[in-house]
Amino acid sequence: MNPYEILGVKPGASQDEIKSAYRKLIKQYHPDQFGDNPLKNLAQEKMIEINEAYEKLTKNPNANYSNNSSYNNSSSSFSDFQEIRRFIQSGNYTAAESRLNSNNNRNAEWNYLYGAVLLNKGWFDSALEHMNTAVTMDPNNFEYRQGLNSLRQRGNNYSNPYYRTTNTNNADMCNCCINLWCLDSLCECAGGDLIGCC
Repeated sequence: MNPYEILGVKPGASQDEIKSAYRKLIKQYHPDQFGDNPLKNLAQEKMIEINEAYEKLTKNPNANYSNNSSYNNSSSSFSDFQEIRRFIQSGNYTAAESRLNSNNNRNAEWNYLYGAVLLNKGWFDSALEHMNTAVTMDPNNFEYRQGLNSLRQRGNNYSNPYYRTTNTNNADMCNCCINLWCLDSLCECAGGDLIGCC
């Protein structure tokens, strides 16, 4: 993978920009902050990737990593996604959604960002679906996994009472129907009829 892409900087970035991006990512993904969380292993893998990218760009800054074919194929999308992230961070979800809808590169990053926009619009189920797609497409991406896990935890907080209520209501409806049927059968045995149509 392209080291510029890993650190989130543009080709030709200055050493100061590279160091700044590196420090930010180290703080974000340092495994010590995860304790016994299962995401700790993914964080360690991400740290290895970040360190290798940083080493490449600081030890051999004049190498032409932008010739990497994966970078060439995605360079315009990469800058689009960076701009979409800025829109999301500033709370301009309408602009972010508009840019996402006009982008034909529906890769893992697109799904992750679209999930973030949908979540902020209050469309939890659709957001969860897109975040899940992002993780399926790029299972080693720590950010996507962390976002999906966070979303699932939020969903558990909201959905459990909802589903308990729903299940209770369904059980109550079934019990009501069974009770009426039994009562009608008893009435018919006694010569009466509680429900005329049955």
